[in-house]
Amino acid sequence: MATEAADQTKPALRSYLAAAVDFASGRQTPRQFLERSLELFDYWEPQIGAFVATNLPAARTAADRSGERWRAGKPLSPIDGMPVGIKDIIETVDMPTEMGSPLFAGWSSAKDSASVRALRDAGAMILGKTVTTEFAASEPRGTRNPWNTAHTPGGSSSGSAAAVGAGIVSAALGTQVIGSTIRPASFCGCVGFKPSVNALNREGSHDYQSQSCTGVLGASLADTWQVAHEIVARVGGDAGTPGLQGPAALPPAQKPRRLAVLETAGWDSASVAAKQQLNEAIMRLRAAGVEIRTRQNDDKVAALENHLLNAAELSHRCNGWETRWFFRTMRDRDAAKLSRNVMERARKYEDLTLADHRADLKERARVRAVHAELAANCDACITLAAPSNAPEGLGSTGNPEFAVPASLLGVPALSLPLFEVNAMPLGLQVIGFFDRDADAFAIASWLMSSPMPR
Repeated sequence: MATEAADQTKPALRSYLAAAVDFASGRQTPRQFLERSLELFDYWEPQIGAFVATNLPAARTAADRSGERWRAGKPLSPIDGMPVGIKDIIETVDMPTEMGSPLFAGWSSAKDSASVRALRDAGAMILGKTVTTEFAASEPRGTRNPWNTAHTPGGSSSGSAAAVGAGIVSAALGTQVIGSTIRPASFCGCVGFKPSVNALNREGSHDYQSQSCTGVLGASLADTWQVAHEIVARVGGDAGTPGLQGPAALPPAQKPRRLAVLETAGWDSASVAAKQQLNEAIMRLRAAGVEIRTRQNDDKVAALENHLLNAAELSHRCNGWETRWFFRTMRDRDAAKLSRNVMERARKYEDLTLADHRADLKERARVRAVHAELAANCDACITLAAPSNAPEGLGSTGNPEFAVPASLLGVPALSLPLFEVNAMPLGLQVIGFFDRDADAFAIASWLMSSPMPR
């Protein structure tokens, strides 16, 4: 089957699972799917700069082996042969892990992280390492948005979102401790999944704060869930935890009975057009028979909104304490190779005490308990994934305020590519409840298939 010409000017998502239905019959092969990915890589990569390293010969070899398994009726998993990208904060045995910093140029741990090992064992091919901001924090490293290259792709999973959004890969690993999966997914028009804390094994990922999660950016809900499932099926969640729970394939769509709409601290910074998109979605949900709860008609939602007003600063304080030792070490090693952003962050939280940190953890637990109380009355929460479309300029990764609450709460969140503002994507965010990631996917699946504004 001949591949399409790589002359598109508008990015398009490419689901691997949708193509895989033809692999057993030979109507299409993993190698053909990969070659289309490489055509798109050649077209888009000079424009967006999503990758810092690739291993194309290994990818082609893996694709051929995958094709043999599909023809024999023995694929290793539904993602056998899927081209994936790995955020360059996550270790890979065959490519450096540079963490967006010149301090780690060419550095390799000589091993795969748990998540990468699991993907290889499932037959996925690691196309390359994707750009991360410096130490997965806030200093951009030049990646551009495929929808408009004058705009940021978001961060810190910048390259992963851009690569999936451009159709180069069907899925990519990211991480999130503040808004690093949900926000770039929203900006680049792909699905973003930030799981419950500890749901996916983080061994070998250099993003290990207590709110941090390994996330997945995907071309579809099905691709996204499958990648997450194949990881946890092989290496589990973080040590001592049960890991992501749910079926072996995308949970079936489930119409929610009741949804809570959260404005969060991001509401004041949201654009008029973004608010209009969300309000139109709410109207459609009500028309479909979904009960909507807000701060105006539900005291528990109002209480949660009030507790989330300080979500960003509380999250940064928790992260600031947990990374003090690391940034001190990096500063002592060579401060000249650190950005001003990192140096300012290190200084800001330098004087935190253990007593301060314990008080912050206590406050975070209190906010999480307030959110958990909603589970008795609401199936999930919804809000915007970002204040608007990706802002112009590459000096910032954008405002993370809408993504912070799910990180602080430690619960699953999904960005769904349902909205459009200024001819660029904007995500609808679904926020679930702790360890109920599959329920969030089921609601997201219904939302994706229902008559929502696009």
